Amino acid sequence: MSMQPQVNDLWKYIGENEVNEDLIGDLSDFKTSQVNTRLTYFDVETNGVRYLKTLIYNLAGRLGAESWERLRRTTGRELGNPYAVTYDGEQVCLDYLRAVEELGFIEKHLDLDGGRVLEIGAGYGRTCHTLMSNRDIAHYTIIDLPTTLALSRKYLGAVLSAEQFERIAFIPIDEIETSLGDAEFDLCINIDSLAEMDKVTVGYYLSLIAERGRHFYVNNPVGKYADKSLDGHARGEAAIARALDAGLLTEVLDVHDNRAVREQAGKFVPAYRPAEDWNCVADEWAAPFTWYWQALYQRPMPA
Repeated sequence: MSMQPQVNDLWKYIGENEVNEDLIGDLSDFKTSQVNTRLTYFDVETNGVRYLKTLIYNLAGRLGAESWERLRRTTGRELGNPYAVTYDGEQVCLDYLRAVEELGFIEKHLDLDGGRVLEIGAGYGRTCHTLMSNRDIAHYTIIDLPTTLALSRKYLGAVLSAEQFERIAFIPIDEIETSLGDAEFDLCINIDSLAEMDKVTVGYYLSLIAERGRHFYVNNPVGKYADKSLDGHARGEAAIARALDAGLLTEVLDVHDNRAVREQAGKFVPAYRPAEDWNCVADEWAAPFTWYWQALYQRPMPA
């Protein structure tokens, strides 16, 4: 054959500037360097959204039929312009993928129709939105910081019907005792915030749940990580120190080692038990984040 393969301008540039002997070096860290991001995968430092959407796409492809039904019943999810993919004609984002799977975990053990729910720390309200859209919740109470309540009140007012919205109470943390009255709850929920509170505050909320709740669903990290490669400690070392000190489970572990996570999960279940006589009905890994665990507890039934 007289013709020979030619190097185009793109790969001439790559060879001169991004993949060459000097950059390859002694191979000690080439798989996390510019060399490998040019050869095998996208640069994680500049392609975070690409990887997030790839994760969402793969999770959507594995979603079961019941979770798809939960997702379709939860309308208005596109409000706020989330990072999302389109799968089988549905816009899907990570927050609501997690929400419908969390609801699926709870519903294996608890009928929520006609129930009263208390959520401690609701964020913008995706869990409330999902539960109210899928079950006939009699009343939903949210306890949170005043600034966050402003967001959840506005968001839920936009995505839920007026009738659904009227069944929600928003209580700031400095009005808990005066606003709750003698209310009791069929289910108490905390997702991803007890681990960010000081230990005394966590103890207060667990006591509140033990006193007023019949079931408690918790979804939080099993411990802490200090791997700078994950985020470059972008928020500063002081922020890292504050995060490492918060919550009940402050052990630092390799959060991408499944055995280490599972071992630490053995501490998660007793740590979040509202009271000694409460039973853990079920617990398991809370996908997709590697170091998150979920558990459902039940108060003992009266004799």
